[in-house]
Amino acid sequence: MLSVILSFKRLLKGLYHGVKEPQFISIITTVALIVLSGTLFYSRYEGWTKIDAFYFAVVSLIPTGVETNLAPSTTGTKLFTVLYLIIGTGLMLALLVNLGRAIIKEDDK
Repeated sequence: MLSVILSFKRLLKGLYHGVKEPQFISIITTVALIVLSGTLFYSRYEGWTKIDAFYFAVVSLIPTGVETNLAPSTTGTKLFTVLYLIIGTGLMLALLVNLGRAIIKEDDK
């Protein structure tokens, strides 16, 4: 449990120092807008609850093996998902790289 707390503390420090960089703010804002658009789209067109839509929107952009038990069911939502993943995955990767850099900079101090 202690390691989780310490990791969370490092994450918060990284976020605190990351938001001082204009590029980081730009990327995190864009990712937030992408996730919001995905959440609203899936909740409206798939009929998922807001929390399920948000969960799918976030988890699908992070390269993990998490099974969501959610999947787009119509041709339109499948096409949206393809574009969403192409755009969102690159942005999420950029966000994670920048966050990692901010954490490393903070650790070097």
